[in-house]
Amino acid sequence: MNVTIRKIGNSEGIIIPKEILDRMGVKAGDEIIMTSKGSQLVLSVADGDFNRQLGHAEKFMDRYKVALKKLAE
Repeated sequence: MNVTIRKIGNSEGIIIPKEILDRMGVKAGDEIIMTSKGSQLVLSVADGDFNRQLGHAEKFMDRYKVALKKLAE
């Protein structure tokens, strides 16, 4: 399937056809991960649970950074 890169505000982007979104199981507002492999662009569904857990871990590490630093020594 060919899509065209379009001007969107100050950026450029593509419109992802609904049938592709349906196959991926995502909808507007969902988060996806975009990576490039050579000349290929790969889209994959983001793991919402992982991102939520990572956010909690970052808050914990920030709150207890002094104690964690001491433990690392």
